[in-house]
Amino acid sequence: MSFILRRLGFYLLAFWVSITLNFLLPRLMPGDPVTRMLSRSQQRLDPEQVDSLREMLGVNGGPWWQEYPEYLVRILTGDFGVSISRFPTPVTEVIAQQLPWTLLLGAVSLFIAVIVGNLLGILAAWRRGGVLDSIVPPFLVFIGSFPYFWLAMGALYVFGVMLGWAPLRHAFSVGLTPSWDPVFISDVAAHLILPALSIVLVSIGGWMLGMRNTMIATNSEDYILMAEAKGLSSSRVMLRYGARNALLPSVTSIGMSLGFIVGGALLTEVVFAYPGVGYQLLAAVQGLDYPLMQGLFLTITAAVLLANFLVDLIYVRLDPRVRVR
Repeated sequence: MSFILRRLGFYLLAFWVSITLNFLLPRLMPGDPVTRMLSRSQQRLDPEQVDSLREMLGVNGGPWWQEYPEYLVRILTGDFGVSISRFPTPVTEVIAQQLPWTLLLGAVSLFIAVIVGNLLGILAAWRRGGVLDSIVPPFLVFIGSFPYFWLAMGALYVFGVMLGWAPLRHAFSVGLTPSWDPVFISDVAAHLILPALSIVLVSIGGWMLGMRNTMIATNSEDYILMAEAKGLSSSRVMLRYGARNALLPSVTSIGMSLGFIVGGALLTEVVFAYPGVGYQLLAAVQGLDYPLMQGLFLTITAAVLLANFLVDLIYVRLDPRVRVR
């Protein structure tokens, strides 16, 4: 319990720091958001309208120690303001429309990369020196050295433009209405293949190498030798005794890799015009939509911190030694 409370305190502190940075960054920029937006859009507003816009953005020129408590109250109550680029839609409504697509892309990519990567690592370590152990890891490391967006553009050009095997953009075809209809679900899956494949190819090599190295160290333990001496089947020794204990570091790696997966998903969404948080964030930056940018940054940070905290809870459940610390 003490371990969980310490981790919870750490994540709450990190969340408070992210909220504070989210508050300070627009105010540390030269000028102010309203002036930048008006100069770019070349619109003329009355002074009263400009003051109302500054009030809505929370940059009305008051001292930061007066604006900061009001900002905290708005954030804790879920009030991120109104989106400028999609006026008068609230920021929370815009994020609620885009976030499920990012979660779908990130969850599918992470699940496939973890499962396939760990299985390949287990098999490579169990048959050390074989074809799988000698050829696949260097190849996956080579693929993983490419940036997310470069691999996404390559996959889009080859499989989407040249071969025509996959859709080029968006999360579903134009004309379809989101529903639980099998036709719509299959269309979403078809649009998900290339973006998810780009993220999986970049990240799967790290999972395989991590599990392979841990599995090799686990195979030299005494309980593995005893299990083999008992005459247990090779598959049972590999999965029940070897892989089960070698999985603990992988659970920790899931939390550490979430930030990289989220970052890769954001870049991949831009390449495929996938209607998630990353694609919306690019549109917000281009439109100088400060309320939406702040809301998206804070949502991404909160999602990564929450996912890491859940991973810590799972780790406590899997490793009893952590509970007594």
